[in-house]
Amino acid sequence: LANSDSHSGGGGSSCDAARAPPPPARGVGATEAAGGAAGGGGGGPGGFLGPGGLQHETQELASKRVDIQNKRFYLDVKQNAKGRFLKIAEVGAGGNKSRLTLSMSVAVEFRDYLGDFIEHYAQLGPSQPPDLAQAQDEPRRALKSEFLVRENRKYYMDLKENQRGRFLRIRQTVNRGPGLGSTQGQTIALPAQGLIEFRDALAKLIDDYGVEEEPAELPEGTSLTVDNKRFFFDVGSNKYGVFMRVSEVKPTYRNSITVPYKVWAKFGHTFCKYSEEMKKIQEKQREKRAACEQLHQQQQQQQEETAAATLLLQGE
Repeated sequence: LANSDSHSGGGGSSCDAARAPPPPARGVGATEAAGGAAGGGGGGPGGFLGPGGLQHETQELASKRVDIQNKRFYLDVKQNAKGRFLKIAEVGAGGNKSRLTLSMSVAVEFRDYLGDFIEHYAQLGPSQPPDLAQAQDEPRRALKSEFLVRENRKYYMDLKENQRGRFLRIRQTVNRGPGLGSTQGQTIALPAQGLIEFRDALAKLIDDYGVEEEPAELPEGTSLTVDNKRFFFDVGSNKYGVFMRVSEVKPTYRNSITVPYKVWAKFGHTFCKYSEEMKKIQEKQREKRAACEQLHQQQQQQQEETAAATLLLQGE
């Protein structure tokens, strides 16, 4: 099996195998085989520089390659003393490379988000021609956006469109600590036509090399429709615990929040509190409207009685 960590051109559309750390290689991406980190600092051969300058021996467990249009994407499962993680590398036609680094738990959430983007992309109509005033490669507004924050990393996902087509832009930033700010970040762009193939390759690596845990017993999701909106309530779990994702879906957009299990009761109490307060406010408003209506009727009746009395006096 070729050394896919060097990400040179050989091999088929995808491959995976368990193996020992490969030797340094020449060619595109050889810096990673020599210890260059993907979105997280340098290091020596066969490892990367961890917190405090300690070098962790890194072993590559498996790799998959996905070809989409004129780009190659490599998904590498690796392991060191801190655990397993996933590196995603994009290699363009000119050999330029961008890399993302995800823990296996984040990779699971990323896979689920990819499913949402695939579903949204499938519902989109044909691309609209760009305005003449628009720059040739300037992306239009995002068709759908999500973001994921875990530990010291942030991941921004935007489904966008330009003259070359629709694509999913994924950007990662790393918080280096108090007073140090964030790194400039790494970005990859997945052509939308290859999202399913990419998601399936990622899912296979997660199934084979993800942390094995007993599946949590969770309530089934539900939804409700209000006017032209639909709300989805989906319960999930990760290494941080159980959570509920509440999604608001309209024909033109989708937005969601994640609520940890430990605050569900407070959320429920808060909703009930405001529900009761609104009932009282609406009841007061109804009473006020009823009183105003009654006063209006009394005034109208008095006016009619006064007019009748005036006519009677005039007749006499």
